[in-house]
Amino acid sequence: MAFKRITGAAVMTAMLMVPVSRAHAGDEFVGGLVGGLIGGAIGSGIANQQRQKTRTTRSRTVYVQPRATSAQRQTAREIQTSLNYFGFNAGAADGVLGGQSRAAISRYQGYMGYPATGQLTEYEKTMLLGAYHRALAGGAEVNQIIAKSNEGARAVLIAQRDGTTGTRTTGYAGLPLSVSQAVDEVADSSDPSAEQLLQRSGFIQLADLNGDGSTDYIIDTALAGSSFWCNASQCKTMVFASTSDGYRRNDLLLHAPKPDSFDCIGGTCQVKAAPAAQPEANTMMAKAEEPEAGATAGLTLPVFNTAPKQKSLSSHCSKVNLLTSANGGFTTVSDVSNPDFALSEQLCLTRTYAVARGEDIIASVQGASQAAIEQQCDAFGASMAGYIGSLNSKSPKAVLNEVSTLVLNSGMTPEQLRTTAQICMASGYQSDKMPAALGGALLLTALGERPYAELVGHHLHGGFGTDDNADMALAWYEVAISALDGGAAPVFAPSQAERIDVVRKAALGLAGHDMTTPVPAASTGTTMPVFTLSE
Repeated sequence: MAFKRITGAAVMTAMLMVPVSRAHAGDEFVGGLVGGLIGGAIGSGIANQQRQKTRTTRSRTVYVQPRATSAQRQTAREIQTSLNYFGFNAGAADGVLGGQSRAAISRYQGYMGYPATGQLTEYEKTMLLGAYHRALAGGAEVNQIIAKSNEGARAVLIAQRDGTTGTRTTGYAGLPLSVSQAVDEVADSSDPSAEQLLQRSGFIQLADLNGDGSTDYIIDTALAGSSFWCNASQCKTMVFASTSDGYRRNDLLLHAPKPDSFDCIGGTCQVKAAPAAQPEANTMMAKAEEPEAGATAGLTLPVFNTAPKQKSLSSHCSKVNLLTSANGGFTTVSDVSNPDFALSEQLCLTRTYAVARGEDIIASVQGASQAAIEQQCDAFGASMAGYIGSLNSKSPKAVLNEVSTLVLNSGMTPEQLRTTAQICMASGYQSDKMPAALGGALLLTALGERPYAELVGHHLHGGFGTDDNADMALAWYEVAISALDGGAAPVFAPSQAERIDVVRKAALGLAGHDMTTPVPAASTGTTMPVFTLSE
């Protein structure tokens, strides 16, 4: 260091001793000298830095994700199960939301109109889990939501998102809110939707019942086609009488109500008393002769030939739907402890789908009233009686061969026959007339739509429209299951992949058969109604 200071001082002294004139004349010399000094200083500094270089230690931060708690894993499993239920494949429900689960979440978000981030917001998670539990709970409302949509179970997601809770906050066009809510109430316990009920003639009648100048409303629940609201001879009639505070509802039992069936004062209504029958004028009442003393009075008793009581499928399904709701949802594959009830649930579910699909077609039928359609379908059911009667004595193959002959000789195109079958199947279920309903299922199966054979199996299992026969029911279930296993498109609840496995397991449990066991072999002209659809 001392050498550096001496050298620096000498240089500076030399610079100061240079004559001024030479400095001006030799700018190049001064520039070179200064440049050399600066360059030397930089070089010296670099050398010093290299000699003084210290050893540095690099550090990095590693973030360790905290282990998920059991509650978090359970929530993740529930999310995965819900995604799988609605057809968004999240893989095994292992409680780890990995790449496959995030991809499923993205598909769910895209379907619902949310940003497809692969990460659920709290709102999106609430919608998903809420819809899942709502679908599992089942019941009439969920069945209606699913049946009215081509989306299957995913329709419950849309209903959950859009706030379709079954409690109406605005009335149908032209109807007060309280009346609209009653319409929804009736629809929830029957197959037709509220919109379809409103289109039925006589379901709602309008009249001024209490003379206050305002319109009052009468709802005849008998036209819903469900025995839920009826006893042996009467059905509930809802009468809405206008008051200064809105409408007051009166629930009354009456068969075929009309506006003149009621006496209403203000908001209170009651059924008019039936007038007593008066004897005709100048009519002498005959007196029965008393038998002579000691004579034996011979009694002549009337004999009534009564037909055997037919089981009501509508009433049966009303009870089944209530039990399904009470049980928290439909029976699953892992919980088939009561095969008979599990098959009853599936019968009522498929019936709902059949009615909904048929009503959509009926809406496009040209120039035919509901009564006319029902009349034609009654004739169709009668024409199928022979085939229905052979269900307990002939194998499915033999019955279908006979129905196929009918198809070939009908003079109608397959599409016309298919339309007829779907319309009459819906009409039969609505009116609780099993020949038309069961005949429609047989015809559709013969036309190549083998999954409809499930309905035939359900009828044979429950004894609706035919004698109950567990062995033959199993044979028809096998026709439908084999078709679905072979790749046929499902015709009922297509989004519920495990549904047919419930049918398979319950049918085996009920009949005690193995599905690999072959079905034992069994030891004309028909007039078909033609319905013209609008374009």
